[in-house]
Amino acid sequence: MTEVNVAANLAAVRAAMAAAAQKAGRNAADITLVAISKIHQSDRIMPALDDGQRVFGENRVQEAAAKWPVLKERFPDIELHLVGTLQTNKVKQALALFDVIETLDRPKLARALAAEMERISRSIPCYIEINTGEEPNKAGVMPAEADDFIALCRNDLSLPVIGLMCIPPIHEEPALHFVLLAEIAKRHGLDRLSMGMSADFEVAIALGASHVRVGMSIFGKRPPQGKYKLY
Repeated sequence: MTEVNVAANLAAVRAAMAAAAQKAGRNAADITLVAISKIHQSDRIMPALDDGQRVFGENRVQEAAAKWPVLKERFPDIELHLVGTLQTNKVKQALALFDVIETLDRPKLARALAAEMERISRSIPCYIEINTGEEPNKAGVMPAEADDFIALCRNDLSLPVIGLMCIPPIHEEPALHFVLLAEIAKRHGLDRLSMGMSADFEVAIALGASHVRVGMSIFGKRPPQGKYKLY
């Protein structure tokens, strides 16, 4: 595996975030870096932990379960976000492992999450994923259905929805999608926006992101992963 200086990369991302925040007239402390560590093993993650990074994102429940419990024992203040599609049969395991679910995107999943949270008496913050590009093969609630789905989750199921998340189409201007996400969030009084990845997190910060999800710029390239999102 190619040698990667994770600490130096992390410092560069943090500096870029701070510069983008200053340019936008925002406080950098209001923006959280979610370091996307999927595919990477613990030895690649440790330099980030040693440098104080505590918020991480993983795509798959099974992969996260294999490496994060041990790391959480050593660093109990880790906050682990699920940023990949969650299957309903993995809800129980996901809620035992993750601290935030960023990919709530369909009624069946919403009901499963609500039932399991009630069963375990644990309320875990959720973001609703909006398919801002209306891409048929991508997860997420279509923008036209967002208002009804948000109401279902918050009013009918009493889920702790704290914000929205999106992944713009790869070949489209991301700013248009970030603006759309912010507009939907504003309608519902949601002030947390998880948007922006390695290639566009500075644009996302300028448009109000509260969380940016950055992986490749910190941990380096990953092996080809087919359908999995490249953060």
